[in-house]
Amino acid sequence: MLDWTDRHCRYFYRLLSQHALLYSEMVTTGALIHGDHHRFLQFDASEHPVAFQLGGSNPRELAVSARMIEDYGYDEINLNVGCPSDRVQNGRFGACLMAEPELVADCVAAMQQVVSMPVTVKSRIGIDDRDSYEELVNFVNTVANAGCQTFIVHARKAWLSGLSPKQNRDVPPLRYDVVYQLKQDFPQLKIILNGGLTTLEQAEENLTKVDGVMLGREIYHNPYLLAEVDQRLFAGAGELVSREEIVELLIPYIQTQLKAGVRLNSISRHILGLFHGAPGARGWRRYISEHAHKPGADENVILQALRFTIQ
Repeated sequence: MLDWTDRHCRYFYRLLSQHALLYSEMVTTGALIHGDHHRFLQFDASEHPVAFQLGGSNPRELAVSARMIEDYGYDEINLNVGCPSDRVQNGRFGACLMAEPELVADCVAAMQQVVSMPVTVKSRIGIDDRDSYEELVNFVNTVANAGCQTFIVHARKAWLSGLSPKQNRDVPPLRYDVVYQLKQDFPQLKIILNGGLTTLEQAEENLTKVDGVMLGREIYHNPYLLAEVDQRLFAGAGELVSREEIVELLIPYIQTQLKAGVRLNSISRHILGLFHGAPGARGWRRYISEHAHKPGADENVILQALRFTIQ
């Protein structure tokens, strides 16, 4: 979810669900160590529980980054071993690391030595022609022996050459059965299913076979799906809030961020899908898209879009 689930996006999501674990966009060790780390690490306390997804393959650099993440107060560090993009491969992190389970184990161990929070791993079920179940078991077993207790598994293999990142999300077939088998063979581990989930019905069905489910792009395009999560997946906790109430709750945050120098469209781009599937959705998206980027745009753009949407 690179460039998607930033702190503004996560604040918005937390208004929809109080209990779902939120994940940051993937950020590299280089960006934290050599760049503006505060830009990537800052977040609002209301986002808890929130995990920071990290990209890298150098155990020492990952340990340095892990200390920074813990100092900022995140609840989990997630090492990305699933992203198949060329940019990620060139940096020797992401899905290509599935070919080096011992290195991933060293990375996990290095981070766990310096932080007290959980270190988890997000992976695919395989890469290229290295997609046998035996190789996946070896990967999980090797990394688990280094101390990782939670694996988030995208139930597709990744082709590191020949397919674009977008194609890698659609072309390789989903193999939920592989993830189910992984849970059966590693009952002591927490196995989270990722990939292709678009409804809470699917989430509920899969939660009978694995320990958790992760929804990514579906939530981004249809965020109001999160509004039912607390009631349906967390023992009926919380009350269902309307889309209009979510907008009203977001306005004070927008005002605060604008005063801090944040441009409106840095926040509004994440809420374009709020009315997905509801009357007025097109008008909502159009009004915000046409006005939020203009100099001086403020919360009134969002309020005006809401008036057009609920007429």
